[in-house]
Amino acid sequence: MSTEVQTMKILLIGATGMIGSRVAAEARARGIEVTGTTRGGAAGTERLDAADAAGVAALAAGKDAVVLAVSPPRDGSPTVAPLLAAGEGVIAGAREAGVRRVVVVGGAGSLEAAPGVRLVDTPDFPEMYKQEALAQGELLGLFREKAGDLDWTYISPAAAIEPGERTGHYRVGGDQVLADDKGTSFITAEDYAVALVDELEKGQAVGRRITVAY
Repeated sequence: MSTEVQTMKILLIGATGMIGSRVAAEARARGIEVTGTTRGGAAGTERLDAADAAGVAALAAGKDAVVLAVSPPRDGSPTVAPLLAAGEGVIAGAREAGVRRVVVVGGAGSLEAAPGVRLVDTPDFPEMYKQEALAQGELLGLFREKAGDLDWTYISPAAAIEPGERTGHYRVGGDQVLADDKGTSFITAEDYAVALVDELEKGQAVGRRITVAY
């Protein structure tokens, strides 16, 4: 009987961003085969528009999972429609390719800061991030409504995320903002990547949103 372990293969859409690049590095460090994509095909990636379902399907064929790590436009143009188009393209493309597992790099704005109150709707939420946060909330809604036949997971970071140290430690929550005993909600992009690849490997949060923080 063969005991050969099959290498996990993933399609990573948005492989050069702050989070996507760290997910790629973390996954490859664990022996996962990563096919990275960007809209322009930069840095040795495949060229792909996530909204192109046929393009997603072609690159996802034979993969074990698709990871969506793209942000909406940050140039002042509308944010919701482009991000939803990317989500719809990935859902349809994964289906066409026969790939059930989809993991989404999400936002923190849709997390609850208090019962029934989203973080994005609190008075102190930074105005410069509001449109992106609202778009990410719509993307979560899309997966909840239209991806029931897929093994999806949407992973929200802490309220604050930035490049830093990889410690390998984090906590996992659900739909509420996760903070430490000082009330700080933070995680490095490196440890967010650890959490995402852990979820890829273990599949403990299928069909729901989780959040990760210290």
